[in-house]
Amino acid sequence: MISTDVLRELFLFEKLDEGQLEWLAAHGEERDFDAGELILRQGDPAACFFVLIDGEIVMITETPSGPVAMSPTAQRGVYAGATSAYLGDRAPETYGHSLRATKPSRLFVLPAKKYGMMVGEWFPMAVHLLDGVRLGGLAQRELIDRRQRLTALGTITAGLTHELNNPAASAVRAVGELRDKIRTARRQLAALAEDGISAGQLRALIDLQEGCTDKTAALPSRSPLEISDAEDELGDALEEAGVDDGWELAPPLVAAGFTATGMEKVREAVGEEHLSGATHWLAAAIEINQMLNEVTDATERISSLLASAKQYSQMDRAPYQTVDVRELLDSTLTMFRGKIPPGISLATDYDPELPPIPGYAGELNQVWTNLIHNALDAMEGTGILTVRTRLEHDTTALIEICDTGPGVPEQLRERIFEPFFTTKAVGEGTGLGLDISFRIVAGRHGGDLRVESAPGDTRFQVRLPLTEIPAP
Repeated sequence: MISTDVLRELFLFEKLDEGQLEWLAAHGEERDFDAGELILRQGDPAACFFVLIDGEIVMITETPSGPVAMSPTAQRGVYAGATSAYLGDRAPETYGHSLRATKPSRLFVLPAKKYGMMVGEWFPMAVHLLDGVRLGGLAQRELIDRRQRLTALGTITAGLTHELNNPAASAVRAVGELRDKIRTARRQLAALAEDGISAGQLRALIDLQEGCTDKTAALPSRSPLEISDAEDELGDALEEAGVDDGWELAPPLVAAGFTATGMEKVREAVGEEHLSGATHWLAAAIEINQMLNEVTDATERISSLLASAKQYSQMDRAPYQTVDVRELLDSTLTMFRGKIPPGISLATDYDPELPPIPGYAGELNQVWTNLIHNALDAMEGTGILTVRTRLEHDTTALIEICDTGPGVPEQLRERIFEPFFTTKAVGEGTGLGLDISFRIVAGRHGGDLRVESAPGDTRFQVRLPLTEIPAP
């Protein structure tokens, strides 16, 4: 029979009197387990209540997406198994998780019926309170958890909409102008034909236009002053050559690398009699090409944003997979581009040696979303947001979300991961962002989430194992 002195040393039983400890000792027993031995299995009948005396254990839960392990613990007095047996007929009939010894361990084992009877007889008011808190907490958590996800989705959707609006508006504007330019270019080409331009001259003019187009990408960058001077010089040359509206034609021609000396090439290609009409067509053709480039750039930007959204949502990939953390972080930051205030600068510092890790990509993106959102709120419009990754001890991926805000007061650091605890004003937060993040990191991935904070340097650190969570 287990000693009452041993039971009294466990925080779970330290307030019981001698008679209650003797009752526990009489109805329970000690059991030893070797490292790696399974203590209880999820789905088996919930027959016993277990309390750790010494050693180390880990709780593992089987989900449709695979096993999820909590962080191993060596805290004496932690308990598992038929913890809801006090509910009687309403208690779960099977274990909701598995328990494995990670080191040689010794546990106190109490039959579930004895445990339920003990709690019901010794603490009847506590049973009613626990039952009420359990049911109310489950309903409240489900409601607010759903609201939290919707709030995060609204934030991301607003940012994505803002980012999509700019390239979409650019493409619409360019297409609208393209219609007019193409119509004008057709009429100019018809006018050249009416003026008797030969097929050879027209071919030479088209070759000249294509040459300007091909050289555009390789042109060296110029300052606004240099561009203005080049436009003035070309405008003067066009006026001297008798080309009407030369000042309007100069900007697109200069943007394509056309210079005053290029007028001779046009004259050689089409002759003096077609110089004015050919130059007008050449400018229009170059503008059409520039607008097509704008449309291409805009649609590529839209495609890139949609690819980031797809990566962020992970909607076409398996829930549990090997993922590149840097890709997940980049896709989340892309979703936030439109929500980052102008006064906040973004810095990324990714370790190229960090290998892919196993995990639930969509859930990890929710963690990054919560942490980045909190960091932006903390800086109140001014500061530096830093996202950093590191390989730690060759076994762990370290991801840091850093901000230069006022920091988290020391007396609050141990509470910020508690459900419903928030430092924000009423109506500004649910107090579930960090709680959800912690459950995803620790519960779903067997990792760790903690904070290091000082004024001007707050770091939320996520540690994730590089190896898959072992099955029970």
